[in-house]
Amino acid sequence: MAFLIPSVILLIIISAMKNKIPVYSTFCDGVQWGMKTVIGIFPVILAITTAVSMMRASGLMNIITEIISPITDFFHIPSEILPLALIRPISGGGALGILSDILEKYNPDSITGIIACIIMGSTETTFYTLMVYFKNTRVKYTGHIIPAAVFGDIVGIIAGVAASTIFF
Repeated sequence: MAFLIPSVILLIIISAMKNKIPVYSTFCDGVQWGMKTVIGIFPVILAITTAVSMMRASGLMNIITEIISPITDFFHIPSEILPLALIRPISGGGALGILSDILEKYNPDSITGIIACIIMGSTETTFYTLMVYFKNTRVKYTGHIIPAAVFGDIVGIIAGVAASTIFF
């Protein structure tokens, strides 16, 4: 198993040499294209990271959680996972930090920990993904994409709560 990745790399190099593809220059072209992509999406990543940090530090997350809590109480969603449900569509790193806090505080085997893990696995960093995608493809009309993606996240959260209460 330890030789799997080196074997794949060697297979790629041998296949490229067999097909007379210049391996090194092709690799360098790929690195150059990858760096252009990184430079292109860096402002988006920086903006999202900054916004999430500001939301957590300012207490805005707690205010939003208190406003939404009557709705989530109706669906029996623990209020402890609301910050995770709010941050997950925006930032994977921020959501991972919140998940870590939840698991440390409530235990991974608790109902709160199980729901948090299901939400983390069944939702996507929707806005981050869409911003990066739209930035690179220059999509102009996003009218139906964002509501559909947000609806998918909401369904993932509600399904996670339902599955955890049914099976655990």
